[in-house]
Amino acid sequence: MAIKLLIKRYLCARLRSKLLKFFIFMYAIVDIAGHQFKVEAGMEIFVNRLAAEKGAAVEFDKVLLVDADGAVKVGAPYVEGAVVKATVLDDTCRGKKVLVFKKKRRKGYQKLTGHRQDLTKLQINEIA
Repeated sequence: MAIKLLIKRYLCARLRSKLLKFFIFMYAIVDIAGHQFKVEAGMEIFVNRLAAEKGAAVEFDKVLLVDADGAVKVGAPYVEGAVVKATVLDDTCRGKKVLVFKKKRRKGYQKLTGHRQDLTKLQINEIA
């Protein structure tokens, strides 16, 4: 994972595409709390609030696709025996503020409200 991040951050697009072809990475598409995420080992993601405490280990078995060394397994609807293991890094995160503005023209009505989504930060440990 560290090699891939270095390649993505510090090389131009032409060199990046050539070098990434030589490295084969395992990834999976997993369904977490109703949303689909493409995850790799070592990756940190934000998902909708989960009922898990900080430092807890969680497993997700709703894996839709697994790509390991170029061998792709697609589930119908889920891949049997595939599990994504993760650790909860933070369970009290808040997302960016989303502003909702309502207005009715020529009536003098306008209303501004905001919303911040509660999130959980996960670190993907392995795809098994």
